[in-house]
Amino acid sequence: MEQVEQQTLETIVQKEAWTVDDHSALLKQLFRTHDAPRKFRKILAGMEAGCTDLRGSSALKIGIARYMLCRFDEALEALNNATDNKHRRFFQGLCYKHLRRYDFATEEFERARDRGWEDTEVEVHLIEMKALSGKPDEAAKALAKAKGKIGKTADFHYLQGLVRELSGDGNPAEAYEQARSIDEAHLGATFRLAYYYDLHGEEDQAVELYRQCISRPPVHANALLNLAILYEDAGKYDKAIACLRRILTSNPRHARARLFLKDADAAQTMYYDEDQARRIAHRNAVLDIPVTDFELSVRARNCLKKMNIRTLGDLVRTTESELLGYKNFGETSLREIKEMLTSKALHLGQALEQEDEFLTPALAPSPQDEQGGILSTPIGQLGVSVRVRRALETLDIQTLGDLAAKTEAELMACKNFGQTSLNEVRQRLGEHGLQLREAKSLSQ
Repeated sequence: MEQVEQQTLETIVQKEAWTVDDHSALLKQLFRTHDAPRKFRKILAGMEAGCTDLRGSSALKIGIARYMLCRFDEALEALNNATDNKHRRFFQGLCYKHLRRYDFATEEFERARDRGWEDTEVEVHLIEMKALSGKPDEAAKALAKAKGKIGKTADFHYLQGLVRELSGDGNPAEAYEQARSIDEAHLGATFRLAYYYDLHGEEDQAVELYRQCISRPPVHANALLNLAILYEDAGKYDKAIACLRRILTSNPRHARARLFLKDADAAQTMYYDEDQARRIAHRNAVLDIPVTDFELSVRARNCLKKMNIRTLGDLVRTTESELLGYKNFGETSLREIKEMLTSKALHLGQALEQEDEFLTPALAPSPQDEQGGILSTPIGQLGVSVRVRRALETLDIQTLGDLAAKTEAELMACKNFGQTSLNEVRQRLGEHGLQLREAKSLSQ
């Protein structure tokens, strides 16, 4: 049986041009193949080595293959040189979607429709992009118009749940469950329902749903990442590491997976380098500087805004070719950007070149209280779970004193910080005779 499957896989790989049907067939064959990610990496490497001219159908094949391995930036580089047809535009839309560049994804899905892609499928993606890009009201209106076409499908209920979740209006879980009752394998509904339970402290249900997400193709990195975090929080480090290595087998350069793997390998022990932390804290402060703080031409400023590039940190994660590939962005604007970055000892693409350095979290300690004491104890010494630690880093909470100064509402407002995390924080503070600050009532 395995030999027959391999022959089928080879037949698809040897085709001169790929379509979305070939992509689906590849997924089915690879999912039944032992050690599929590693084998497909070798297939892609052979395709790339044998490609002397990355254009046309060859660029489309390699772009789709890179997308399948979750190498979305690299996939876009190839797809930009591919034959301009509905398949190229559709996969460009998918790449931008996973990179969370929803405006670009919308443009590509519209172009795929213009080039003959089935209206209903593209319409689902376009409504999804409206919701994910922070426009749930527009998504709701578009979904209402599309009800006549897709009202009885799993996609309709999935989008209904997504709109509810992102607008905070109604119970999204009910809609996601309805979608799954129609199509139990619906990846979008299963992932978002898992994420919903994850945020609301229902870890066991979230784990089961994430496991369903990775039990059938296509398997995307976010499901594996979130599952790894849940396993790590539960102290199941071997399972967390297995999830993260599964990602890295497909894409060794996956930034977050590499960072999380270091955490999992270290379990709950942390090596603290004060000099390194000081350097990283300074670097992060520079990377957080908004591009609007600099004198730029109107054209350059508008282009950066449309590309969702807000800070110097966004720029160092962007390549020169990406900027020049954007409409109306020319050499003059590029020169402005380069000069701006040079003034801060940075350059385009630096985060990609120096990946390890730019992945290191800033753990700079807070200055000690004059009297020292328990309030100046670094958060790193509390032994909190990885999920809580990352949330506290996001809020720039570095000591027990910083933590005790926060209210429950301030903590709960942080993404991925749910009731379980709050209970853990209360417990840790209680062990030191402390508690969270009480919010003042309106009458005070």
